[in-house]
Amino acid sequence: MTAPLQPLTDDGFEAMSGIRHGFFTRQGGISEGIYGSLNTGLGSRDNVPRVKANRARILSFLGGDAFLTVYQHHSATCIRTRTAWQSNAAPRADAIVTRTPGLVLCAQAADCGPILFVDNEAGVIGAAHAGWKGAMTGIIEATLDAMEAEGASRSNIQAVHGPAISGEAYEVGPEYIARFIKDDPANERYFVPSKQAGHFLFDLPGYTMDRLTRAGVTARSLDRCTYSEPDLFFSYRRSTHLGERDYGRLASAIMLTHKRPTEGFA
Repeated sequence: MTAPLQPLTDDGFEAMSGIRHGFFTRQGGISEGIYGSLNTGLGSRDNVPRVKANRARILSFLGGDAFLTVYQHHSATCIRTRTAWQSNAAPRADAIVTRTPGLVLCAQAADCGPILFVDNEAGVIGAAHAGWKGAMTGIIEATLDAMEAEGASRSNIQAVHGPAISGEAYEVGPEYIARFIKDDPANERYFVPSKQAGHFLFDLPGYTMDRLTRAGVTARSLDRCTYSEPDLFFSYRRSTHLGERDYGRLASAIMLTHKRPTEGFA
């Protein structure tokens, strides 16, 4: 029997009427082996019907009409949509924004930072995939700009950072710190020397959270490390260290319900 879905949630989002969300773990799906069990990545080498069945489980759990992901490529591109698309026609981007109820917006990750956004007054939501490159080049700011274009107000937007690789587990080479210091010398504070000469531990979640705060939104983090909790999370880096041939993708999803607060939602 397949285990029930038990996504992690944010208390602030849970208290809001008119939205449903979840930072889904790897538990509760039907994929097997290294993809066990709730792998939602069509870009993985998992069995496609199983991946689609896992996505359908999340869609049913949230009560949505369509499950939307984009072709993530570590960019600062956010798209706005009011309609669904087929999974085989996903646009190239790293964030999605909508004001259409029933559309489940999903950011996929396996160490990078998934971020869910809400302006519940305006009825605008977003989901972003923030790896180091996307975070540095502006995926957060692009998502906020797109939300404002849909009627959101920056001061009303709340953002929650989901499970991602922690600074204690994310070792990088000298080229990373060089890129970040070139972008802003103050970024040096997110790096500490590791045990390997010339290498550093990089606090990607801390960097991302600070960018959210500087952008003027209320930001919270689940503070969960994908690398160090193998029973709950997929991790690209952990899979690489174990010599596995591939890895699963986690889904972080958000949806506006069909009954908004102004329509008597209770």
